[in-house]
Amino acid sequence: MTKDYVTIDATDRRIVHALQIDGRAPFSRIAAVLGLGERTVARRYQRLRSQLALRVVGISDARRLGHLDWFVRIRSTSEVVDSVGAALATREDTSWIASLAPGTELTCIVQAEHPGGDGPGTVFHQLGRTRNISSLTASCLLVPVAGVGGWAGRLGALTSEEEIELAPEADLLSDQGTRFVPTPEDRRLLRLLAEDARTSIAALAHLTASHESTVRRRVNEFVMSGLLLFEVEIDPRLYGRPVEAICWLDVEPARLAPVVEQLATHDEVAFAATTTGPSNVLVLLELTSAAALHDYLTVRLGALEGIRRVETALTCQRMKRAGPLLVRRRGA
Repeated sequence: MTKDYVTIDATDRRIVHALQIDGRAPFSRIAAVLGLGERTVARRYQRLRSQLALRVVGISDARRLGHLDWFVRIRSTSEVVDSVGAALATREDTSWIASLAPGTELTCIVQAEHPGGDGPGTVFHQLGRTRNISSLTASCLLVPVAGVGGWAGRLGALTSEEEIELAPEADLLSDQGTRFVPTPEDRRLLRLLAEDARTSIAALAHLTASHESTVRRRVNEFVMSGLLLFEVEIDPRLYGRPVEAICWLDVEPARLAPVVEQLATHDEVAFAATTTGPSNVLVLLELTSAAALHDYLTVRLGALEGIRRVETALTCQRMKRAGPLLVRRRGA
């Protein structure tokens, strides 16, 4: 949890923006592009990292693994919501867990196999056996339409020239669209990168009992194949956005394409995707106030044709973001 006294300035924001472009970029490269000293970049990153205000995590693309991402809503009493949220947060296949005001509903994203592939031990099996859940729904996230590569609200600190200079080489592997079947060693490596995507090659090699050359090659292949994506975890409150809201939009199919195209330009939108279910677009918002949500609904969404219905909810407590909860390793 971010402590109240943590603050960031314009230089910190430039570094955060750079990390979102390339999560494993060396401090020396970031410093050269941003016109800063390497020690300055490293010191500022370590300050925020040590205060649990910043983390770069590696996310495995569900589609490359042959899986689907599901947005799950659970309604129950506040006690059950808290206990279920805490249990789900420990799982590797869950992310973005939050309770919604007034605390009797829980939402999260679950990465699971395609329907028919679910077996005992999956999240849905676990939740189906949980008592006192009054309702449970799951909508499949079809295609991300905004927020891929970072929330737009924190990506305005660099010039377009700096972004181009920092961008990693786009030499993607030819098998990018094929399903990736990880080995046990790959899974171990991906788990470590999920905890901290900036872990050095030497440390990754030590933790996986592998040669550094092997680890370097596999990490490069993960990135070039599109399997490994980077997400910068940083509290939106540090950007003056203390209010988080979720919107479910019911959009006319004929207007769906132009609506999602516009959503991708809104700096309030942290993430958006088309979905299955009674609503066909899910939107996560980061806002300066509850009044800003009113303005967004009436001005931003109000200007878009084809939206038939909007459902909104305010986040009460964020229990987990993109990366796994950090557990102290034995001997650490």
